[in-house]
This record gives sequence, structure tokens and C-alpha cells, in this order.
Amino acid sequence: MKVTKYNQSCLLIEANQKRILVDPGNIGYDESLLKEWSNIDYILVTHRHGDHCNAEAINNIINRDGAKLYTTKEVADNVKLINPNIVKANDIIQLDDIKVEVTKAIHGFFTKMKYSKGEIFENVGYIIDDGKNRLYTTSDTINFNNDYKCDILCMPFNGNGLTLGIIDGVMFAKDINPKLVLPIHTEHPLGFMNPNIEDLKKELEKADIEYKILNVKESLEIED
Repeated sequence: MKVTKYNQSCLLIEANQKRILVDPGNIGYDESLLKEWSNIDYILVTHRHGDHCNAEAINNIINRDGAKLYTTKEVADNVKLINPNIVKANDIIQLDDIKVEVTKAIHGFFTKMKYSKGEIFENVGYIIDDGKNRLYTTSDTINFNNDYKCDILCMPFNGNGLTLGIIDGVMFAKDINPKLVLPIHTEHPLGFMNPNIEDLKKELEKADIEYKILNVKESLEIED
């Protein structure tokens, strides 16, 4: 399995000769990215916020590559996307020989969301299992009780009321006990929306959690 990180929570996952794009969003987006997001087989979207769901990019990829899109009903009802396949928490979907488990996720709430219609009512994560590695990308979520297990955990540590923070996020990661944590959702143009990376490193190391902070467009080969 190979993982390439892009802005915010966007990941390109290459496994079993398939290319899966997760949460291509609008932060840092320009059309040149479509050259890197090429030959895409599947697109997975967690929720409808623009930093996770860029309709222009998604529809261009579907038209060009014939990629299959999986997302929630709330996304499909609110964003004009081509032929979305609807999933919900606890579903299992088969992408050829890759199994994807759709997980629960709870998006946090800001009061202004009530007036901007930004509140998220349906949110999911995905565990992508290629038979050798299990990669879990959580979406923007606050803490909740679960028994999910994975080898690679991709998650936010923002602590801004919308997602897990550093302390509760480290506890969340410790309980799941992956081999490696990849922090995501760290490129918001409003600095206060991002975690303090040095504090995050300190707490992950204190908890004896293996981690790697990838730069945008940096790739990591996951050993089998």
C-alpha cells in the first residue's frame, strides 16, 4: 500500500493495482492536481464540507476516468455529483479485491453552523483493507466509543470543537493501537483551525505512538 497526502484530509491510496482518492477538497486546489489525481478507480467522500468534497474535481475525475464515487446521502442530496453510490456507517463495500468498512464519525459543531447551514448530520470514515494492511481515515470527528482496529490511522488533532484535539485524539489513537498514525487536516488557511505540531509531536511521543507527519504531496510506502 502506498499513501500520498494532499491538503487537509485528502489521501491518494494505491493498493492492489487500484487508485483510491479520499476527500479531494477545495483547499489548495487547482486544476494541475488533476494530473496527479489520474487513473482514479474509486473516490470516497466522508462529508459535504468543501475542504473534503470539491464537486468540480470529483466530477472531472468521474468524467475522465470513469471512477466510482461512494459517499453519504447528505452529500448526494446537497452537492451536485455524478452517480454517487450511497453508503452509511457499518456498511461494507467491495472495491474489487479491496474491502472498505464504512465507520461511524461525529462531526463537531460551531454555533454559527446553525445559521450558515454548515452543520453536518451525516458523516463517515473508511477503513480500507487490501488484505495486507488496514488504513483507517476517520473524517472530521470528535471522540466516540468504538472498537475499530487498523494498521495505519489517519486522523485530525485540531481541537477546535469540530474534531478531536491533541489530548483526546492521542487517547483515541492509543485505544485503536495502530502501527502508525498519520496526522491529517493540518492545512486550513485559518491558522487557529490547525493543531500545534510541536505539541502534537510531544504528546504522541509521550504516549509511545509511532507517527509520521507527511508534507503535502509526500508519499509513504507501507510495508506488508
